Amino acid sequence: MPKLRELADLSTNIVLSPAQLLTKGYLDYLRYRLTFKGFDGASVTQTRDIVQAGKVVAVLPIDLAHNEIVLIRQFRLSAHLANGCGNLVEIVAGRVEPNESLVDAALRECAEEIGVVPSALVELFSYLTTPGITDEEVTLFLAAVDAEQAPARPISPDGEHLETLRVSIDAAVAAVAEGRMRNGPLVIALQWLALNRERLAALLANKTR
Repeated sequence: MPKLRELADLSTNIVLSPAQLLTKGYLDYLRYRLTFKGFDGASVTQTRDIVQAGKVVAVLPIDLAHNEIVLIRQFRLSAHLANGCGNLVEIVAGRVEPNESLVDAALRECAEEIGVVPSALVELFSYLTTPGITDEEVTLFLAAVDAEQAPARPISPDGEHLETLRVSIDAAVAAVAEGRMRNGPLVIALQWLALNRERLAALLANKTR
């Protein structure tokens, strides 16, 4: 059996053209031409279109005293077009502003979307949402919050129409297991929660803002 290469994403040397702007909107739509060596050593040339989205934070707000999670509901047109269910259940999430740290972005998004600033915040891991079409990379945080402070309908400075949902951890995990929610960051976060539930208090114990 051939030796297995390191089981990790790896960098590679490529020759990349300057970006060609195809469309400018809420996000930029770019085209690149690139050349790199394939796994057989031969040169490979490709043309790829990318939606430039950049860094995103997502936050799973936990209230261990009440054994609850604070989620939000928000309408998403793309979800409506995909399957008719556009009023998604989500976790806190948003784009990282220029010159803003991931931690600061996570704290800001919590304040804006659920009306609560976490008392503790733990960075868990990062992942690429759809690397075939966008450079969007999400970093997931676990946050300690007081769920009783979350208003039913936070006033978002970005004009988002949001509703907060205080749900038990058991109910949230069960809903994912039953396939009743499809939002990617939410599903990933709750699957992590199901695997790491016994570690929550220890993870949050020594973390502060």
